Amino acid sequence: MDISTAHAGPLDNAPETAGTPENTGHGPTTTHATWGAGSPRLIITHDGLHHTFRLTDDHVRIGTAQDCELRLGGLAPVHAEIDHDEYDEYVLVLHGPADTSHDQTPIATVAAKGEVLRSGAQMIMGSWRLVFERDEFADHGRPYGGRAGGEGAHQRRQPSRPDYTDQRPMTE
Repeated sequence: MDISTAHAGPLDNAPETAGTPENTGHGPTTTHATWGAGSPRLIITHDGLHHTFRLTDDHVRIGTAQDCELRLGGLAPVHAEIDHDEYDEYVLVLHGPADTSHDQTPIATVAAKGEVLRSGAQMIMGSWRLVFERDEFADHGRPYGGRAGGEGAHQRRQPSRPDYTDQRPMTE
């Protein structure tokens, strides 16, 4: 089985340690946590194996090319990319075939060239299943604590996102 990493987060079988919102003890709040908070990661399964790949870089290429941060056998050289954008969203850009569990309709309010990932989004690329996970307190699609905050029609609107410019690492 060909599965390896080059630069991005570690690939391991260790159990996840859930992140904790900065406002612990104060009840559900917005999902405007600090830049990159919520332990963003991909849960990867293949032939009974289960791995966690932490998204620690702002750009991760998935494929078989030697310079891909996440190399998975049987895919195109660069099959997909995940970008951590200026709005603190993780955006999937597909270059090869994939089945996804999320809506492939672009979201007009986010300047993204692909599809914004939400916790639980699944992608099947070749024989690999990848599931995006991010703790609810930081997943911008789950305001005011997600399920704990009364999702749906009873949920009040979040304030505008903060400017993440000072929190975002400089890119080359």
